[in-house]
Amino acid sequence: MTARLVIAGTASGVGKTTVTIALIAALRARRLIVQPFKVGPDYIDPSYHSAVAGRPARNLDSYFLPRERLLECLNRAVAGAEIAVIEGVMGLYDGRTSERDEGSTAEVARWLDAPVVLVVDVSAMARSAAALVRGFRDFDPTLRWAGIVLNRVGSPRHAEMVRAAIEHETGLPVLGSLPRQPEFTLPERHLGLVLASEQPLSPEWTAFGEHHLDLPRLLQIATTAPPLPSPEPHLFPPRPVPPRAALAIAQDAAFAFYYQDTLDLLQAHGAELVPFSPLADPALPPDATAIYLGGGYPELHAERLAANDALRQAIRAAHAAGLPIYAECGGLMYLAEALEDSNGVQHPMVGLVPGVSRLQARPALAYVEVTAARPLLFAQPGEVLRGHEFHYSTLPPPLPDQAAYRVLRPAPRWEGFARPALLASYVHLHFGVNPALAPRLVEAAVQARQHRARR
Repeated sequence: MTARLVIAGTASGVGKTTVTIALIAALRARRLIVQPFKVGPDYIDPSYHSAVAGRPARNLDSYFLPRERLLECLNRAVAGAEIAVIEGVMGLYDGRTSERDEGSTAEVARWLDAPVVLVVDVSAMARSAAALVRGFRDFDPTLRWAGIVLNRVGSPRHAEMVRAAIEHETGLPVLGSLPRQPEFTLPERHLGLVLASEQPLSPEWTAFGEHHLDLPRLLQIATTAPPLPSPEPHLFPPRPVPPRAALAIAQDAAFAFYYQDTLDLLQAHGAELVPFSPLADPALPPDATAIYLGGGYPELHAERLAANDALRQAIRAAHAAGLPIYAECGGLMYLAEALEDSNGVQHPMVGLVPGVSRLQARPALAYVEVTAARPLLFAQPGEVLRGHEFHYSTLPPPLPDQAAYRVLRPAPRWEGFARPALLASYVHLHFGVNPALAPRLVEAAVQARQHRARR
């Protein structure tokens, strides 16, 4: 399978997700098997991709993964698919720093030698759009350019004016023109779009894509992408390891932020993933040998989480019994003593992490590089890991003898909380950053099960 397209944008908010969803829906209507991807550390956009494509979306992040591991994840995911549709992040050239495009859509597009479709919001411009497109095209001539999709056009005449200017001045084809239609605007809140599970997409998205995108040309251009190399596997074992540990994974409206490749890695190395709901379930899965609490929106469900005292007690008892617990961001907030909502009301949480999480007006948003401060569930002291933070809450900083990580970049500080069999942090990790992470976490669960059996 070589057909692939990267849907990039001139900036955040220009409509990349709208174009991507419309394209996937229209391709599915043609009975094509589409594998979606999202560049960068995003959980919400992939939820829409997955819902429309009928296949789990994956993240491609060149800050987390060197090219060989990124290709390994991509090649594995596209098995059985006919085309890969890859939505970019922010603007095409925006990455970890302003000096280089590490972690950017442009870097991933180069690594994949994939044709780039640039989405341009033309709501307030006409011929100036051609100057903008020329600047993006000439900024990196090594990219494989496919063409342009215009978004938020005001009328057919407006679309024609912009199309003529771009094609005359740049030679790049306009491959679609999407009008301003409020019903095709995705709802947002503080961490980005509302999750797809909370806002099902209407069937009209298919007609929207078929009517406003040049599907034949997009498909033809996608097939011009050359074959990709198949590097030796570094992350996944040659054959999946039979299940040897049961990992209870929180999955509901409060906890939904997981990288699909992380889940696949855990399963491939012998973890059976057993979902449970901290909002609704009174107990953990009975055979659980470890717990994984991902990120999400606990602040929107604090009252219900607090009301489920039975499960909070069960998690405390599991920790006392030695079950490994790994928590990221929202999971960290849930494990704290309490969560203070936007009205200043404190709701009791699990209480395994000291402090009260409180909401703040500005988000903490950054790629981070950390080193393990002590032996962790899946890392040895001094090992360096890469992750990202994106949260509107804050907790008191940990004491050095409690911290899980020492943050190296962007600014030195202590982060997270660790004790035997527990690791909780604001840092989201893609387990592809280190091939040892998944097998180590599974092994910790196996050891906990064996220890309990001997008692």
